[in-house]
Amino acid sequence: MGPHILLVEDSTLVCDALRILFEETGHTVTVAQTAGEAIAAARETRHDVMLLDLGLPDADGLTVLEALTPAGLAPRRTIALTGDASDATTLRCRAAGVDMVLLKPVSPMVLITKVREVLA
Repeated sequence: MGPHILLVEDSTLVCDALRILFEETGHTVTVAQTAGEAIAAARETRHDVMLLDLGLPDADGLTVLEALTPAGLAPRRTIALTGDASDATTLRCRAAGVDMVLLKPVSPMVLITKVREVLA
């Protein structure tokens, strides 16, 4: 299989669609719908890329990186997905160690392309 993606997204519909999309393009996908689930998944398996929604029901998505990075468990690359286009959000993401920030909604083909870019 190809790269392993940790998809952190609270929308079941979006999770299902992206999981199918990435699996059909040769990726392994682990889905987490809360920050707690994402942290637990990262402790169990090493991931190549994390697609991280910033608006999670139990915490700000960046808390996932804040928990994983000091323990050496953060995925190789992280792409934040957000509906907030402000410079402050982008700066906050960069400071937390996010490699790329994408504004929602993101087309499936753009998302696949961006995942390939951060892994290149």
